[in-house]
Amino acid sequence: MLELAILGLLQESPMHGYELRKELATKLGAIRAAISYGSLYPTLRRLQSAGCIAEASETPADAEEVPALTSRRGRIVYKITAEGKERFAELIAQAGPETYDDTGFGVHFAFFSRTDQATRLRILEGRRRKIEERREGLRDVLGRAAERLDAYTLELQRHGLDACEREVRWLEELIANERSGRAPDAGRAAEGGSGPDR
Repeated sequence: MLELAILGLLQESPMHGYELRKELATKLGAIRAAISYGSLYPTLRRLQSAGCIAEASETPADAEEVPALTSRRGRIVYKITAEGKERFAELIAQAGPETYDDTGFGVHFAFFSRTDQATRLRILEGRRRKIEERREGLRDVLGRAAERLDAYTLELQRHGLDACEREVRWLEELIANERSGRAPDAGRAAEGGSGPDR
């Protein structure tokens, strides 16, 4: 998932490591904690070894050739390669079980504007099934064991159930929009409208 996020961000513009960390935090929002920043540089090295990204640093010999790719201090700046663009297209087109989990779904959703409609629908429907299963599991726990749970554990289970129900409603709205060819309401999102946590 971090590989997908890095390649997606580098398609927007070349960046150095600090900028990538900052953009990951901005783009991925609440799920950024699930992606360890300790894995950022190893992932960058792996992508570089695979030829998906290249680095440029400002030196007197090449300063005129790559001024847009370097910071004033000459820090390493990463840029995506043609191979990296192909790898991003391959990753963004995936719609398997790993794209329905919390982190996988969040990263894919962050790049939905570059994902085709059929793939978006498969991911949204898969995520809805996963959350419905989670919701039914919580309902089962509450139905069978509520009397054995202390008040705080019971409240935590109810909170989880409420969150699942909100996310299912949100996903159903997104699926309906996708099927009708409408994009999510950006104005509502800017105002703090509905979403999986609302």
